[in-house]
Amino acid sequence: MGCTQTGNGGQVFECRLVNYAIEFYPQARRFLTRLRDASLYKRIQRAIDNLQADPRSAGCKKLAGSSNRYRIRVGDYRIIYEVEDATVRVLVLAIGNRRDIYN
Repeated sequence: MGCTQTGNGGQVFECRLVNYAIEFYPQARRFLTRLRDASLYKRIQRAIDNLQADPRSAGCKKLAGSSNRYRIRVGDYRIIYEVEDATVRVLVLAIGNRRDIYN
């Protein structure tokens, strides 16, 4: 997918809509499979699905000490992920309650 727009002075701007591939570390996948709260599961899954289109959305926070690790908040839960632009993928490292996730 792509778009082209002509700006002032005949300049041409291009944009590409790229969907990132989502991959999970076993720990993150295990958390999702063991989650029994259906509404929380849907909210977390929706947040992860949104990472495909925009892994650096307005709600994400960059983690200190890392060049490409971020976190997003879903209620009291956090999703820790890594963005790999060269391979166009998002690697979900961990999902968990905020009190446990950073340990």
